[in-house]
Amino acid sequence: MPHLKSEQIKACLKSVPKWTKRAQAIHRTFEFEDFPGAIKFVNGVAKMAEKANHHPDIDIRWNKVKLALTTHDEGGITDQDFSLARQCDGIFSKKSR
Repeated sequence: MPHLKSEQIKACLKSVPKWTKRAQAIHRTFEFEDFPGAIKFVNGVAKMAEKANHHPDIDIRWNKVKLALTTHDEGGITDQDFSLARQCDGIFSKKSR
């Protein structure tokens, strides 16, 4: 799966509007009411990422979880990153209800 070109990344970002591109990754910060909420989200992301065999970089700071997605094997951002971003957004939506 080849990495996406700049114009393709811009188009794909429209499907995940809370994500931004920095360097060779897409990023988003998720905010929760408390630390246990953040950890529940991370556990959900971990299960999904393991199933997809595509793992985000995760930074947890009390009630905030920062995710960064890139496809290291391809040296940049691929469709797989955007697919995982949409799935993470879906987990967040379910946790926020």
